Parts: sequence; structure tokens; C-alpha cells
Amino acid sequence: MKAFDDLKMEETLDEILNGGLRFFQKKKGYRFSIDSILIAHFASLKKRAKFMDIGCGSGVILLIAAKRFPGAGGVGLEIQEDLAALASKNVQINHLENRVDIIHSSAQNVKNIFVERSFNSVIFNPPYRKLNSGRTNPLEEKAIARHEIKGSLKDFLQAAKYLLKPAGTVFTIYPAKRLVELMCLFRENGIEPKRMKLIFSDTSSDAEFALVEGKKGSREELKLEPSLIIYDRNRKYSTAMNDIFNELSHFPADGGG
Repeated sequence: MKAFDDLKMEETLDEILNGGLRFFQKKKGYRFSIDSILIAHFASLKKRAKFMDIGCGSGVILLIAAKRFPGAGGVGLEIQEDLAALASKNVQINHLENRVDIIHSSAQNVKNIFVERSFNSVIFNPPYRKLNSGRTNPLEEKAIARHEIKGSLKDFLQAAKYLLKPAGTVFTIYPAKRLVELMCLFRENGIEPKRMKLIFSDTSSDAEFALVEGKKGSREELKLEPSLIIYDRNRKYSTAMNDIFNELSHFPADGGG
């Protein structure tokens, strides 16, 4: 496995959500996918919340959340230096410098950077694949984003436990086939699953992802929301998905910096 230095120069500038946000992404490196949109829509932040996106990549989830909740202040934590630099550039081109910071570091290092119990919410879209499971992408940037090479779900939840204030919330998306592991690790870290939505590719597929909200120190009570189907029978986005895109395209008027 090796990193390709020339990827630093190969970037695209993409608009999403009807031009509401612009993002630089690596042309051949890690690029965000539909799961980032799903978790950004699922997350709910209180007014003036301080939130963190662990493993923020190029900053897509972080910046959508900042635009959706203009009173909130966010921090993006990213272990890969090139992606952290890209996220910082995306903060600037979307004029969110006064509310969003990017820090190049890891989930395992939060105790050396942040004060305990200093965040209201934590969001993350962690690597889905266990180390040494399946084919590892030859591009290091993609491999780290997809496999638990430099951070696992356990690392992310231990960080959330440290960072969150009492009754603070966690929002994540994870493969449905690893849902039992997710729930167990939530509870191991004193975070109670409170809300869940299963995601299906189409009406004939098994559940692909689970969106889950947890609350630190909460009592047991899980709300299972109606499932979401991504594609209709013609392999076009479903009405529910188009509703999500439309909702996210209408940011508050003061959603900028």
C-alpha cells in the first residue's frame, strides 16, 4: 500500500445540495458518498450546541451540520493530514471559519487536546471494515477511511464518552450486519441507543445501514423510526431520498459564517 503524492494536486470542486455547499475533493482519493448525506440529515443539534465530527474527512458532514444549525459551533477531527487540509479549505470556501475548526489528530488522542465533557454532540461515520477483512484498497487514503487501520468504532465511542457532557448525543451510521457490535459498544461506553433508522438500497434488499442516535447516561428506551429506501424500482432516487436532498438544500438564511 502506498500514498500517491500527486493526489494532492488532483482535486475537483463540486457543488452539492443545489449549490448550497461547495467542496474540494480528491479526484482519485477518498470521496464522500450517500452515507455522509444520510448521517448529516439524521443528526439533530440543539441551539448553540458545540459538536464534533470525528474522522471528518473533507468536512462534508461537518459543514452540512453547521449550515443546518447556524447557532452551533463545530470541530472536525481528521487523522489524515491531506484530508484535514482539504477540510480546512472547504471551511473557508463556505465561509464558516468563525464557527468551524479543523484539527489534524485522531480519536485516540482527544484526551490530550480537549477538556473532558466539553461537547454537546458527537457525529461520526467510522470505517466500516475490520482490519484484514476483505480487499484493502491500494490507495492509503481510501484504505484508512474504509478499514479500521488507524481507528475503530471502539476508538470513536471511547472518544465520544470522554468528550460528551452529561446527556450529550452521538449520531452515527454503521453497517446493519454489525449492528449488534454497535449497540454493545454504545452501552460499554455509557451511551444508550435512543433512536434508530434502517437503510435499504431497494425494496428487495436486506438492510444495508443503520442510523443510530445515542444519549450519554440515558435510560433504556429505543425509538425505531420508519425505514428508508434509497432507490426506487427504476434505480433512481426514491421519493424519500429526494425529500432529504430538498430539505438539506434549504439552509437557514444565516447558515453561513
